[in-house]
Amino acid sequence: MPSTPNRPFIVLAILLAMFMSAMEATVVATAMPTVVADLSGLELYGWVGSIYMLATTVTIPLWGKLADLSGRRTVMVAGVVVFLLGSIGCGMSPTMTSLIVFRAIQGVGAGAIQPTSMTIIGDIFTIEERGKMQAVFGAVWGIAGITGPLLGGLIVKVLTWRWVFYINVPFGIISAIVLIRYFVERERPKPQKSSLDIAGAAALTVCVLAILGASAGTHVLVLAPVAAISLALFLHAERRAKEPLLPLSLFKGRVIAVSSAASFLQGALMMATLMYTPFYVQAVRGGSATDGGTTVAPMLVGWPIASALAARVLVKLGFRPLVRLGVVLLAVTGVGLALAVRAGADLNVFRAIFFVMGAGMGLTTMSLLVAVQDAVEWNQRGVATASTMFFRTIGGALIVGALGAVLSHGLSDVIPEEVLRKMLTVRGEGTVEMKATFLHYADAIAPPMTPLFQTMAVISLLVLVIGLAFPDVKVRPREPGVAAAEREGSPETRGAPAQPE
Repeated sequence: MPSTPNRPFIVLAILLAMFMSAMEATVVATAMPTVVADLSGLELYGWVGSIYMLATTVTIPLWGKLADLSGRRTVMVAGVVVFLLGSIGCGMSPTMTSLIVFRAIQGVGAGAIQPTSMTIIGDIFTIEERGKMQAVFGAVWGIAGITGPLLGGLIVKVLTWRWVFYINVPFGIISAIVLIRYFVERERPKPQKSSLDIAGAAALTVCVLAILGASAGTHVLVLAPVAAISLALFLHAERRAKEPLLPLSLFKGRVIAVSSAASFLQGALMMATLMYTPFYVQAVRGGSATDGGTTVAPMLVGWPIASALAARVLVKLGFRPLVRLGVVLLAVTGVGLALAVRAGADLNVFRAIFFVMGAGMGLTTMSLLVAVQDAVEWNQRGVATASTMFFRTIGGALIVGALGAVLSHGLSDVIPEEVLRKMLTVRGEGTVEMKATFLHYADAIAPPMTPLFQTMAVISLLVLVIGLAFPDVKVRPREPGVAAAEREGSPETRGAPAQPE
């Protein structure tokens, strides 16, 4: 495949879209306690995060397949537009329910942006070039990680929480314009109208919805059977579909099977810590919205640094050493976070933990994603990339929803909602009597939050177990667009353990 023209402009558009997504993670997490105080609905706190991830999860495979069938540019631009519509709707939401609806629309757009961005990078850069590109993308994540919480806290204080959603608009508009103007793709056969696996997408959507509802403790006796039946229907649809949403043959290889399992647990750990640590900092430790954001922000600093460094040595060391180092860091920091919560450690200890946890995330995410892309042919790279991100997002959606239900139930027994709302908005202010009331309830809130962080520790240990099973596959340099079959031989050899030379 010849060198892709206009690569700097394409990279700029992807960087803007990724920056928008990175800002979303920290800005919204920082603002959420204030949102609850303004709109009420503590029982829906977990849904604001989980519905976004749910919508992202159920649409990632669909967008990934569309990227293979209809083109990366079309899908990327469509995703940005949908994301922006959701962002504007979130900012205008008058109730927590409407906010959740628009967060779902936002999530649908993110379902296109996340996998398609990584697929495009896999298309236009060789593995060696990706090492250099990781430094650039890492810088974007680092800037967003540092400025997101600070900007979120500033917006909440100076303007309103609604502007944390409006801030996405300029980045998205510029990204879409640049993609339309400069991204010209390789030609591909036009898909048949019947190619898209609608039946599989419908069954998967029902399955994920039912699993999420059951994990949150809602109508478990009804939703559990629905989840099982819809899963069976999904697997049946995938076996019969000409263009399956998630080709089951992909998971026969150990690389993709282990990567999917590790990504599921990694997503659960990442989203649980990002969603509930700021709440802990504000409600239990008396911190501000900015304190909550800056506590988790180091994760998004350590992540790109480790990812960029790992990408530079990937060809020399191979995938497995980097994956193993990453999961060890995740296990250590997952347990360390639970111990820090139990001990009431200084917030700087939390920040150090999140920096190292981010390094572990960066090592594992980069290595697993490149390994998956390297194990399939060009015309399956979109769906393979999407499948890895699918498992990561569904892990995050399920754990955030489940822990949200646990938190809401635990807090309802120890603190009135109106008191909690005041704690999240005027903490550190008011009369001496009010401060004494807040201090009393802070002690009551801490015990219900402890099981959440203990669960995160268990998840981090499970990531370690799965990650250590990653196979020893060799990284082979190649040019963009060269099929994996041409590079590695028959499909049977793809993902097999590397032989010593």
